[in-house]
Amino acid sequence: MKKLLITRVIAQPVLDQAARLFDLTIRQDSAGMSEDECAVALAAYDAILPTLGDQFTAAAFERAQAGGLRCRMLGNFGVGYNHIDAAAAIRAGVIVSNTPDVLTAATADIGMTLILSACRRASEGERMLRAGKWGGFGPKSLLGTEVTGKTLGIVGMGRIGQAVAHRGHYGFGMPVIYFNRSKKDVDLPARQVETLHDLMAGADIVVVTVPGGGPTTKLIDRAAIAAMKPTSIFVNISRGEVVDEAALIDALEAGAIAGAGLDVYEKEPHVPERLRTLENCTLLPHLGSATVETRQAMGQMALDNIIAWDAGQEPPQRVN
Repeated sequence: MKKLLITRVIAQPVLDQAARLFDLTIRQDSAGMSEDECAVALAAYDAILPTLGDQFTAAAFERAQAGGLRCRMLGNFGVGYNHIDAAAAIRAGVIVSNTPDVLTAATADIGMTLILSACRRASEGERMLRAGKWGGFGPKSLLGTEVTGKTLGIVGMGRIGQAVAHRGHYGFGMPVIYFNRSKKDVDLPARQVETLHDLMAGADIVVVTVPGGGPTTKLIDRAAIAAMKPTSIFVNISRGEVVDEAALIDALEAGAIAGAGLDVYEKEPHVPERLRTLENCTLLPHLGSATVETRQAMGQMALDNIIAWDAGQEPPQRVN
């Protein structure tokens, strides 16, 4: 029976199945694994089910190889796997898989939550009410912007981007434009623009849904943010490192854009104090896939990939 490490506690039915099939260790710490911990785990287990925050860096793989690498399969819990150096995994002979598709709807729903909250200043209003500072209805109190009919700009028109676009167009009558690195045909009325600048300048609400890591790091840079309208809203449901966080904070502090809604941050779980003190920013603690149904489906898919590998089959969601 192969040794399996699950790096965070996940849905009980998935843990129960894993315990029947593997010599299972469940890590109880809710924080991500350090590079040193990952190197030790790679040398001690045949397979690992990791998630965001576990630092499977090139150095971790190299250190494990120097001492005798045992692990041959990383069944990642999450569609994003930028916390795993996939190229280093290939060099070490380790397969990596992820969990696409199952979190599309839940993440798109959080995108719409952030759009509505940022546009209607909902989190600001709730803070005011909870602090006992609400003085009652006023004709000009907490005026936001309507979502219906506004131009929605999607950066990265993959599964999640298209799901957000569907919700925006069919639910709120929003014209949709999108920027994608390659030509992308979609099954809804939407117009692909040539450049990121065109997208940022043309949209009233920008939602970022690209994968994290490598080519998309700091894709939304200071110049991209500067291209936005002063009345526009920025939403990020992709990965924190996709955005120049300091540039976004500067723009929000200066009133260069109207507001933002964020579910991800550059150095999670750290959120800069400057960001936390901004009234024109809705902040969520990485809730994109946080539904009971989605998290169980993610855990099951991650385990199914490991089970396939254990049976000598190709993991269905292999990414390297």
